[in-house]
Amino acid sequence: MNVQSYKSGNVGEVEFDEAPFGGKVLYRTLKDAVVMHQANQRQGTAKTKGRSEVKGTNKKPYRQKHTGRARAGDRKSPIWRGGGVVFGPRPRDFSYHMPAKARRVALRSAIAGKLKDGEVVIADLGEFPAPSAKAARRILADLGSPRRALIVLNEPSTNVWKSFRNFPGVTVRSAIDLCAYDVVAGGLIVAESAAMDSLAARVGAGKKEGDA
Repeated sequence: MNVQSYKSGNVGEVEFDEAPFGGKVLYRTLKDAVVMHQANQRQGTAKTKGRSEVKGTNKKPYRQKHTGRARAGDRKSPIWRGGGVVFGPRPRDFSYHMPAKARRVALRSAIAGKLKDGEVVIADLGEFPAPSAKAARRILADLGSPRRALIVLNEPSTNVWKSFRNFPGVTVRSAIDLCAYDVVAGGLIVAESAAMDSLAARVGAGKKEGDA
């Protein structure tokens, strides 16, 4: 199939073999991977004080009977102002993990969906000997100034990351660190050719089930 290409300010098209990515989007597996990623980002630190934790005395505020008021055990009761919270949030770990094969399938499906929607650009970003927001802005402008973009590198590059980090909606990832959530939430995928080859080798449809 033909996908967009970018090199030295010129936007065109290039032949790309989509076979390693299957061409089929498994939406349920993709959704499960996205929900897993979001759950793993939760801090789980929300906490409220229960009846046994709030400040106050355990003394009975008034006698049980013959007062004309409802009976009360202490001022820390949840129905009293300043009392404890009933069934409030407690610190917990929300993280969980899908099987590695399922995560690979989800990433493959995410990339296949982007290819199907025409949201993949095979790019030659050129040299970044030093951080340069001006060069990064020029690349984004040549690509139509997308509201969201995901820059996928074959190898991590501090200079590229520093060049793009201050642009809202732009994320930089290396091929080995890419996950399904990054692709789904990334908008336009701007990937180096070598990065796409690495992804094809990592999640390609021809991989054996026992491969890591």
